[in-house]
Amino acid sequence: MQKAFFLDRDGVINIEKHYLHQIEDFDFIEGIFELCHVATSAGYCLIIVTNQSGIARGYYTEQQLIDLMSWVVDEFAKRNLTILDFFYCPHHPVHGMGNYQIDCNCRKPKPGMLLEAARKHNLNLSESILVGDKLSDIKAGKAARLKTTALVGTGHRVSEQDINTADVFAQSLKELKNQLFPFTVKANHGI
Repeated sequence: MQKAFFLDRDGVINIEKHYLHQIEDFDFIEGIFELCHVATSAGYCLIIVTNQSGIARGYYTEQQLIDLMSWVVDEFAKRNLTILDFFYCPHHPVHGMGNYQIDCNCRKPKPGMLLEAARKHNLNLSESILVGDKLSDIKAGKAARLKTTALVGTGHRVSEQDINTADVFAQSLKELKNQLFPFTVKANHGI
């Protein structure tokens, strides 16, 4: 069984923008590729798990999201990083339209996407890590019984309660990399 490094998308991989769905609006957050390189070197596979209620609200289609995510996967590949898979929740229990207005098991803070990824890819969740920028990410990781839930201050504003709920908190992805993988800091200093 392999271990996963789960990444929320908006606010972790890219700068948070209102219902982002176009390539020209996508800006990677500083440090995301370095963090992922260290995670893969430590034996983690990379998987994206993202709530996308903009689909439920009718702001963009599932195909538009898939096209954008294919581009994101290609951008990682250009940097010698493999995204094993990405999972998204297109639903919203209140603001969804038609079949998208459901209280599903995949929308974080529920762990459905993480559990589906584990089934599909034979993952060891008890050795896996999730990086998110919201309490809902952390709660999903806790519900899936992940080894580590990491909250970063690169997206949404986080409260003291959010910070206390997560196993690890960092203001930046660089700081998070140093906390999750401290051996790389020593290596960088020649120790």
